[in-house]
Amino acid sequence: SPDCRSSQFSGEPTSYTRFSIARQTDGDNSHVEMNLAADEEEGGEIGRPEHLHASMPPPRRNGKNLCFVIMAAALLLLIGFLIGYLSYRGRMQRVNRCLDGSGNCEMTPTASYFSDDGMEEEEVPGPRILYWPELRKMLSSKLSTAHLEANLRQREGKNSFEAGKAEDESTASRVHDQFTSFRMDDVWNDEHYVRLQDKGSSRNQVFIIEDGQEEELESPDAYVAYSKSGTVTGKPVYVNYGRKEDFQKIRNLGVSMNGAITIFRAGKITLAEKVANARKEGAVGVLMYPGPSNDRKADSYVPFAHAHLGTGDPFTPGFPSFNHTQFPPVESSGLPQIPVQTISREAAARLFGKMDGDKCLEEWRADIMGCKVTVSSSSKMTVKLTVNNVMVDRKILNIFGVLKGFEEPDRYVVLGAQRDSWGPGAAKAGVGTAILLELARVISDMVKNGDYKPRRSIIFASWSAGEYGAVGATEWLEGYSTTLHAKAFTYINLDTAVLGSTDIKISASPLLYSLLETTMKRVKDPANDSRFLDSRLGSGWIKKVVPLDLDNAAFPFLAYSGIPVVSFGFYDEGDEYAFLGTTEDTLANLKRKTVSLYLLMRTAAEVAGQIALRMTHDHELFLDLDRYSDELLSFQEKLWHFNGDVKELGLTLNWLYFARGDFQRAADALRRDIENSDRENRIVRRALNDRMMKVEYDFLSPYLSPKDAPFRHIFFGRGSHTLKSLLENLEQLAANKTSVDVNELKEQMALVTWTIKGAANALVGDIWNTDNEI
Repeated sequence: SPDCRSSQFSGEPTSYTRFSIARQTDGDNSHVEMNLAADEEEGGEIGRPEHLHASMPPPRRNGKNLCFVIMAAALLLLIGFLIGYLSYRGRMQRVNRCLDGSGNCEMTPTASYFSDDGMEEEEVPGPRILYWPELRKMLSSKLSTAHLEANLRQREGKNSFEAGKAEDESTASRVHDQFTSFRMDDVWNDEHYVRLQDKGSSRNQVFIIEDGQEEELESPDAYVAYSKSGTVTGKPVYVNYGRKEDFQKIRNLGVSMNGAITIFRAGKITLAEKVANARKEGAVGVLMYPGPSNDRKADSYVPFAHAHLGTGDPFTPGFPSFNHTQFPPVESSGLPQIPVQTISREAAARLFGKMDGDKCLEEWRADIMGCKVTVSSSSKMTVKLTVNNVMVDRKILNIFGVLKGFEEPDRYVVLGAQRDSWGPGAAKAGVGTAILLELARVISDMVKNGDYKPRRSIIFASWSAGEYGAVGATEWLEGYSTTLHAKAFTYINLDTAVLGSTDIKISASPLLYSLLETTMKRVKDPANDSRFLDSRLGSGWIKKVVPLDLDNAAFPFLAYSGIPVVSFGFYDEGDEYAFLGTTEDTLANLKRKTVSLYLLMRTAAEVAGQIALRMTHDHELFLDLDRYSDELLSFQEKLWHFNGDVKELGLTLNWLYFARGDFQRAADALRRDIENSDRENRIVRRALNDRMMKVEYDFLSPYLSPKDAPFRHIFFGRGSHTLKSLLENLEQLAANKTSVDVNELKEQMALVTWTIKGAANALVGDIWNTDNEI
């Protein structure tokens, strides 16, 4: 009747809201205008043709009673809906407690509560279903220090596991057999035919030449892979760590590098980066000695290394080295083109003793007595370096095992470890391989015998030729580059997980910071069972995250393929493991360096295992987009100082700030979509997870060729397209406005701006939801 009719039940078409948003550079929106409108039909009541009014009967006397009946029915329906909603909300809260491990669970987060038609499913007896706290405890209870020790002792008594040689292939066969014995869903290997470098028939040599007389300084057994072979002579010049700022100090001292043989100490940056910097300054050869150690025996040892400024086979850059693939002669631009050799600390001390030039800067002394920058202007002393390395073609094997997911088998987390080493490689490759095998055993047992049904797949990978610059891992990534970034959502690196006892070293994508922090709060400290690992990190641990370098196998996963990565391990700050990469990297030396080696290995395995299990257990991928928003905001704050310098060139940084704001808004929108989504709807959940896992890939600049610039990541890559390079150019602009190429600066700003904007657009999802304004 007319007196109980309301607009709520009048049958109006749905109203719509129109927003007008003014863009702010800080990521916020303001000036929001909201207009509500409803379509109206001409000539009568809304939604009702006018001719119907004439035929309507007059209201009856009992209209009010009918109105009360309708209202009572509506009230009963509302009460029923509220009861159902509160019951469902209570169950979902318990599920959330299951997911974060904060409470007891009566229901399973991995089970579906409703069938596709919305009706409750009938309970059917089946296998026990595990909650996250129970799964975490199961992992911890099954990890065995005895198994870890047995795995590591497999390397005892063997002097070398060089890639592609007998011991490496024997270890590969053993890994394959163990994966098979664990009853994995599939075990396979990838063969790659790569070009490596080996030592020649005679040792490399370093001589000191004085008054026409040659004196051998050292003739080490170790060598530097991919060094140029040949003999060079030049005056010695010490350049500390070989960083750009170190070379700038040498220039300030007026020391010429042309024709010099540079001397570096190990650390801060990779040897390949040191060599590239030296070559750019005009050096003809490079010597590097290890850093200080509390173990005096280490002073006589010489480490192996490689000098390729890149990863993978440098003779098939950007392409996989499969046997059936033939390429024209090509080589990586990252090859050094000058002879390079490592020497012992003892040899470095003798060399400094022969130099009669100025003493080293205070901060360059490196605990070596008599450190000198170079020889005096009147000195005739020179250094002669002879390298006899030879190129060899070898077949290498990567070994894989997989436990397939029950819901999304085509989405997977990868755990990997380097298998090869130039020496015994206890710390370099033994620890990581032992942890890989133990995690494969334990997680396989949890799946095959312990009722765990992972949503997504877990791949275990054993890499070869890691010593030469992650060759095995990179060739795999290059071979499947078109699919891996869309399927692999995390790589967990197990290499060098134990190099000490007291401190923790972390390298990771910002997307995994929150998961890593949560994991640390649930893993016991091996030195004190009453506390957890997070107590070692402290509140500001993110500032101590170590940037990934070229020698870390996780680097190509992140910078080349755009896959989130984490690398975790124990070490002793200020007293690094001195035998890494030497022929003395033995189990005995590693045990002397560490306290409770196998307990530390077990703890590292538990961290890696929890991360892998959490990423395959939860409905949503544990990837924190806000961490990248924070990284972008931090970068923007560094740029503010250069606004004036850029403006003087007729340019502006505002477009970059706008792009940063777009990314933050897109991340906020995705987070709201996740919060409001139906966790039980697999299609919706998969779409949201895919948007999250693609964030890392979208930070690979799409405007560069993967062949010419393989490491395209603007945060972690290498090249002028990176945020770091842009910041360095702006710092140079502020110091000397004529020293910067304005066109290069414009291109850098464009590359960074549109890569961030593209990442924001991809994060939004559907094309009609993207904001094409900037």
